[in-house]
Amino acid sequence: MPRAKRVTGFALSGLALVCVTWLLWPTEDASVASVGVDPQGGSPQTFARSLQGTVPDGSLRIPSASQPAAPQARLPYAELKRLFDYYLSAVGERDLAAITQQVMAEIDHAMTASQAAAAKQLLGKYLDFKRELVALEQNPALEGTGVQAMRQRFTAMQTLRQRIFSQEEDQGMFGFDDELDRDALARLEISQNPALNAAQKRDQLAVVDANMSAALRADREAPRQVIKVEDMVQKMRANGASDDEVYRMRAKELDPQAASRLAEVDREEQAWKNRIATYLAERSKLLAAHTNASDAERQAALNALQQAQFSADERRRLAAYESLVSD
Repeated sequence: MPRAKRVTGFALSGLALVCVTWLLWPTEDASVASVGVDPQGGSPQTFARSLQGTVPDGSLRIPSASQPAAPQARLPYAELKRLFDYYLSAVGERDLAAITQQVMAEIDHAMTASQAAAAKQLLGKYLDFKRELVALEQNPALEGTGVQAMRQRFTAMQTLRQRIFSQEEDQGMFGFDDELDRDALARLEISQNPALNAAQKRDQLAVVDANMSAALRADREAPRQVIKVEDMVQKMRANGASDDEVYRMRAKELDPQAASRLAEVDREEQAWKNRIATYLAERSKLLAAHTNASDAERQAALNALQQAQFSADERRRLAAYESLVSD
């Protein structure tokens, strides 16, 4: 199943994009310690409608018996932040207490007891940070859309994080996002500089490109690499390649985890196509059987067929497929 899109820690267009959903929170303190945890956890498919068809972000791993995690092992900060953001994206559909409970259940399931305790403390800090972002957004001194205003917001957010998190936590959770934001700000500053002509801007952007870290360069190249790999997949399938051959190529060009996720996407897409083909065939039979029926009767029969085979969200997508066939 697809994962939720990764969200960076800072919105260059303004902190409002980061904070807006947090305005839906209750004003009273929703302490992490006061929230009960369901030991069975929960399914992201049923936890919130917006999370249907996805799996939680954050690759937390249960230590094996032969390789137990050290009690003081460094937390997987970046993975935990992705897990927090995945469930917190459901604010508005589910209340904060339910979201917190679900995250804690995921932590208990995937980590040792000592690490789980530390991860829950980190969750509490992260919730405090998100709450205070709302107040930061309301600061009129940070308003504006220019590069200078964006830098001020960026610096203010970093100062806030440094007050809440340790240096290790801050770097682990936000280090890469900060690098992305600094790179974006540098490019925006060059592009908006009226003192530079086009050639000078190209030269300065080339310097920014040259100074990118390997991790940032890989992140920027990743979408292009996926497009390249999927072009290769199409050619392989046209030549009769098997699913196993496609998987092995993807694993080589990307990594086994990405290959598995893409294979799951392929299976889901094929299953959807099969369902659509079945529906269109049954739709044609139904319309043929209702040739002499009134428009209202024919539409009622179509509605019953759609409701029997598709959810409400799926039914919104049917019009595009129905337009491909003649009534």
